Amino acid sequence: MTDQIYAAAYGAQSAMGRGYYTAGASTDSIISFRERTYTLNGAVLAATGISDHESFVLAVQEGFAEANASAPAEAPASSYMGGEARLSAPSTGYAHLALAFEGPASSPLINVLKHCLTLAAPEGVSAFVAPTLIGVYGGSAAAGASAVADSLCAAVSAAPSADVVERAKGLAKAEALFALDGGSQSLASSMTSSVLESCTYSAAGVAASYDAVTAEDVGAAFSAMVGSNPSLAALGDISSVPYHATIAARFS
Repeated sequence: MTDQIYAAAYGAQSAMGRGYYTAGASTDSIISFRERTYTLNGAVLAATGISDHESFVLAVQEGFAEANASAPAEAPASSYMGGEARLSAPSTGYAHLALAFEGPASSPLINVLKHCLTLAAPEGVSAFVAPTLIGVYGGSAAAGASAVADSLCAAVSAAPSADVVERAKGLAKAEALFALDGGSQSLASSMTSSVLESCTYSAAGVAASYDAVTAEDVGAAFSAMVGSNPSLAALGDISSVPYHATIAARFS
């Protein structure tokens, strides 16, 4: 589903729209890709629970002493377009659908908006965020696929109220603080984002970044979201799933 939604959002021929998997990779091509891409120039290292900072820095310097420090190969620019990707597998008897839009760059804002969508979503619909994208997804037996598409559209049909925004802020902040306390991939991602966004990173800083999100911010982000061309991904028995033009017309 992730491959399909990015192909729909950015086009299958763009760097952002190409699949994560390839059958034609060789050892030499993988080594070459790693040497070109994984360099220390511009890299971000995030860590928690370090009691002896100087020893940690020394260990890092020694561990990465032989790493490539040149600038990474510049990837071709990819622009969000919106569109459709469909993968038919009628024998499954089940349809999976995702509806995504271009999301805001701010991590706190996109996470609050995700929880707003979750609170407004009908039963069987879940909200998600992925790099540059925000949306909703669901699934059903093939006969109910059209109704699922209606539910996905309904979940993003109205801007969240101020009350919903406040509830979403609390949920998003708790989620972020839980990740900070527990340590996880989401923690590493949020720490890296904070560095790239030139923010400090601490429990107080995380809480403040979510407290600073206003209902007006969320309203503007929601308007920009639904103002972008939607991306539709459909997998499985999708004979009754509406096409992109039908979905996009609901947001025009």
